[in-house]
Parts: sequence; structure tokens; C-alpha cells
Amino acid sequence: MDLSDIQNMKRRVKKILRYIGFILMIPITYLLVSLILTYIPVDRDNDIAEKKHSVYLSSNGIHLEIIIPKENLDPSILNGLTFEDNEDFFSFGWGDRTFYIKTSTWSDFTILNKCRAAFFKTPALLHVTRYTNTRSDWVEIKMTPTQFMKLNTYINNAFRLNERNEKVILPGLGYYKNDNFYEAIGNYSCFNTCNTWVNTALKQSGIKACLWTPYDFRLLDIHQ
Repeated sequence: MDLSDIQNMKRRVKKILRYIGFILMIPITYLLVSLILTYIPVDRDNDIAEKKHSVYLSSNGIHLEIIIPKENLDPSILNGLTFEDNEDFFSFGWGDRTFYIKTSTWSDFTILNKCRAAFFKTPALLHVTRYTNTRSDWVEIKMTPTQFMKLNTYINNAFRLNERNEKVILPGLGYYKNDNFYEAIGNYSCFNTCNTWVNTALKQSGIKACLWTPYDFRLLDIHQ
């Protein structure tokens, strides 16, 4: 190997290292920017009316859902949902269709599933779970009637309807006996995650939230 071959090899190695460095900077930049935006609060709570309605946030460790008492749900949301008479609390979560279906347990949680959901715009589903009573790990948020109406509207508009204006349920895909999946509006990506959906719900309802966040922890912290 002569001197020119060695120099060419060095140039190739440097080029490869630059590509690797560029690729590594993408997730690092995403992490730094997302953390900064997560810790910038947005407080649009200017409503002086009495906060007499309660909603709740719940997390499985990575994924937030909004829980609303059935008695306070808009009839248009209940219309088309599957539930029993004794199920008094409804939890709404939004997320990637494939990720939801293929990760019914923590053992199904794989890097491949997560990367696919994060880096490709994929169809979304709404996960609706029913409960008979509240849980100790739920975080309560008090809301005014106006805020509550906006939240109901936000959730109702998240359902994708068929040509007969009916909610589209995916039969047999629930994790347990008390949950179902429904077709949803929107596409999942690393910029529009399940927790981003919840954060946007709070912001549009006039509730304290983050400027933007793909995480669950900050929303739980600011409402505890």
C-alpha cells in the first residue's frame, strides 16, 4: 500500500465519521430541544369561573391518557362507544396504530416498534378504556365548565367517522375486557406523539401545559 492509498483511506474514514456524527446529532438535538420545550410552561387558565369539574391524567410509565367521568362526557362522545352501565370513567389515549396493536404487553415493546412509530408518519388510533371507579395513581385536574366543554370538543373531534358519521371500532383488538380501539384522526410521529396529543388537549382547553412535549412526566408533575 503506497502513500496515496493510505491518504485515500484516511479521507474515507473521516467521511464515514462525519456521517456517523451527523446521524448521532439528530437524536441528541431532538432530546435537548424537546426537554427545553417541555420545561417551558404555558398557562392559559384565565377563566375565573368555579372549577367544579374533575378530569384525570394516567400514565403507564411512557404513555399518558385523559380520564373523564361518564356523567360529564358529551353525549356525542358516548354515542357509538362500547361500555357497560357500571363503567363510570372513560380513559382516552391517542397513538400509533401499529405500536398500539403490537405492544399489548411490555414484552412486546421493541426498539423496532418504537423507531417505526417515531420516525414515520403512521395512522393513529384512539384507545378507550372504561373503569368502574377512580384509581389512586390518577392525577386530578380541576376545570371550569368552559374548559371542560373545550376538552370534550377536542376528544370528540379526534374520532375518525365513517361515511355514516359513525365511530369506527376495531373489534377484538382491546387488551382487556374493558377497552377498545377506534379509528382516529391524525398521524403519529416523533413530533406528534401520544403525550403531545394530551398536552395539546390541555392547551386548547385553557389548562396549564407545556409549550410542547413528547413526554409524560412534566404534565404529571405540574398538576400534582
